[in-house]
Amino acid sequence: MTANEGVLKKVVEVAEQLAPRLRDIRTRIHQNPELGLTLPATQKTVLDALHGLDLEVTTGTNLDSVVAVLRGDKRGENPQAVLLRGDMDALPVTEATGFEFASTNGNMHACGHDLHVTGLIGAAHILHACKSELAGDVVFMFQPGEEGYNGAGKMVDEGVLEAAGVPVVAAFGVHVSADQPPGHVYSKPGSYMASANNLEITVRGRGGHAARPEAALDPVQVGASIVGQLQEFVSRHFFAWDPVVLTVGQFQAGTAPNVIPDSAYLAASVRTFSEETTSECERVLPALVEGIAQAHGLTAEVNMYRLLPATINNNDENALFLETAEALFGTERVHLMDHPRVGSEDFSRILDLVPGSYGHFGAAYGPEDTWEANHSPRARHTDTALGDQAAFLAALALNRLNKD
Repeated sequence: MTANEGVLKKVVEVAEQLAPRLRDIRTRIHQNPELGLTLPATQKTVLDALHGLDLEVTTGTNLDSVVAVLRGDKRGENPQAVLLRGDMDALPVTEATGFEFASTNGNMHACGHDLHVTGLIGAAHILHACKSELAGDVVFMFQPGEEGYNGAGKMVDEGVLEAAGVPVVAAFGVHVSADQPPGHVYSKPGSYMASANNLEITVRGRGGHAARPEAALDPVQVGASIVGQLQEFVSRHFFAWDPVVLTVGQFQAGTAPNVIPDSAYLAASVRTFSEETTSECERVLPALVEGIAQAHGLTAEVNMYRLLPATINNNDENALFLETAEALFGTERVHLMDHPRVGSEDFSRILDLVPGSYGHFGAAYGPEDTWEANHSPRARHTDTALGDQAAFLAALALNRLNKD
């Protein structure tokens, strides 16, 4: 059982009333993007926007996070909590959107986190207005440091999952997309986004004169062989429906065209969609690289390390995620994806610990032929869907708590 139609109607009405204020908040955040774990201006904007609501608010110790807890009026004797998350940090990208409110500080909300923050603020206001129908508690997780700083992991360490003092039974989040139509929802059960791992390789040989390669042990040639063999190996060793996406993004060697260097350095991104495949990569990829080097009489030092686990949607929570979207927006705006996305997301830290679901929310601005993907300096996100985004997050919490 989920929230009744009357409650969902109130959610939508409150969201519509909030829309102008949410646009103002989004503009303010967009104009002053901050990086990493230190986001004092963004944190203050969140705190100011939540002021006056009946929330239990705490801030982070080692990062500029905000955690707010709302207690529902229908908590019962054994209350539970649902977590809603919005990440807040920007990227070191010089903005080229042409927006009147574009950033001028050399950073940019090119991934749409300004909308994530604002949507979660809106959800807090909506749920506060509906707290008489709320059958449990809601934890609002305003997170710094998603863009490579392990902000979610750090908030876990600081106790975000214990903030309500009752069990968090489900967690939900959405990510806006600058190249998907506004207000459309995308998700799927199971593997939804890839894990992120790095493979670092140093090939050691013996330098010499470029005219006498037979007197040297050339790490550049062996490094080039490793690049090609890695691509061939992953295409043949791993199951096609649990794939590995491996890209060598760095290859550094040498100081002059007529000198064979002593060593070469390579670094690759390795994306996987299951724990089993990640573990298999850790086992076989270093052995492959070391073997190639040895076959040529050189040595290789190889280190594979994990950055983020795969984002895995719980089947039941994803069903509720999609059903809630259909109840709010209609089936024509809800899309069950056939395949996972190859990008990575540190909300996986939360979904590793509690069941939940994650998905994408279209927020493209302007004509379709002008759309560019997130992380582009020209990525433009519309604020016209902010009310829908906030209503969706709020409805997820209401529906999940009412379910039990």
